[in-house]
Amino acid sequence: MTDSSHSPIRRSARPASDRDLILQLQLIRSRRVGPATFHRLLGEYGSAEAAIAALPDIARAAGVTNYLPYSFAEAEREYAAGRRIGAHLLCFGEPGYPADLADVSDAPPVLWLRGNPGLLARPAVAMVGARNASSLGSRMAKLLAHDIGAAGFVVVSGLARGIDTAAHSAALATGTVAVMAGGVDHVYPRENQKLADQIAEQGAILSEQPIGLAPQARHFPRRNRIVSGLARAVIVVEAAARSGSLITARDAADQGREVMAVPGHPLDARAAGCNMLLRDGATLVRSGKDVTEALELPEPAPPRQMAMPGLAEAPKPNRPASVAAALDLSRRILTLLGPSPIPEDQLIRELDLPAQKVSGELVTLELQGKLARQSGGMLSLVV
Repeated sequence: MTDSSHSPIRRSARPASDRDLILQLQLIRSRRVGPATFHRLLGEYGSAEAAIAALPDIARAAGVTNYLPYSFAEAEREYAAGRRIGAHLLCFGEPGYPADLADVSDAPPVLWLRGNPGLLARPAVAMVGARNASSLGSRMAKLLAHDIGAAGFVVVSGLARGIDTAAHSAALATGTVAVMAGGVDHVYPRENQKLADQIAEQGAILSEQPIGLAPQARHFPRRNRIVSGLARAVIVVEAAARSGSLITARDAADQGREVMAVPGHPLDARAAGCNMLLRDGATLVRSGKDVTEALELPEPAPPRQMAMPGLAEAPKPNRPASVAAALDLSRRILTLLGPSPIPEDQLIRELDLPAQKVSGELVTLELQGKLARQSGGMLSLVV
């Protein structure tokens, strides 16, 4: 394992109890605790319970007053709601969590699952594309999904209209996983309710979001990095020059996955994104054979970004030499950041400081709401 990714370290020799799972829900649902902060806190404090207990002091040191973690009772209610609909909670580092997704720098700490958990242990290929897919695009998606499924791959997509719907439908018999932007019980678009029910019965539905949550615009880009993270490759069938499918392709490249695209007519706006990807080096796909031949590798390439240096070594909490030194580091970080995201490892190199010291200050600034973490280990200034 390279130090540009983290491994799914088991936190206990025994299976997680219901209480353990609820505590992890409580930590990730706490205000200003995103995936990277969650993983770092767990690495430092050893358990979700200890990290939750430390949150008020961490927030106070960051200048955030009256900070309260998410309540255990609310997390317990979410856990019970999930169990009532037959969903299971998968936690990072525990058995059943998808191994490929665990190698992503901002892997979701928790995932709700409806359906067959065995599909998450199989190699997967993601398919994404235009919601307003053409007839030929939908036909191509179905052919590819059928052939890829017959070759032993699970087909992953986002249950959107168009290409996603075609891919899921064609892969029901061989295995498909739908990643939701909202809760696993909130189907969007509503017209795909029947398809979602079939996937829950024959495949699997996943989400990092709370049970019952209706998706909002900001949830879809976060969903996309899970779609690509579950897969060995992402195939874009149809996509405009500015589309969510290209966000998924970018996430795939950042995660070290193979990016593939189906070519289209230059005068068709729905092919512009695919043609751009091919121009920039994506693998050209004409049939399922192109996909299976390209994936004859034992493991995907390692991710290019690094979000949590030193997690595998379970670092100890940072203790700055002085308040003045901490303030100086905070100012330097905020000066280097801007609205456009940059990789965390690039920031650390420019600061020329130990990664552990910088990472600790990043947690403080995130809790203060001054910086935002994005997929692929990217950081930006909150403006």
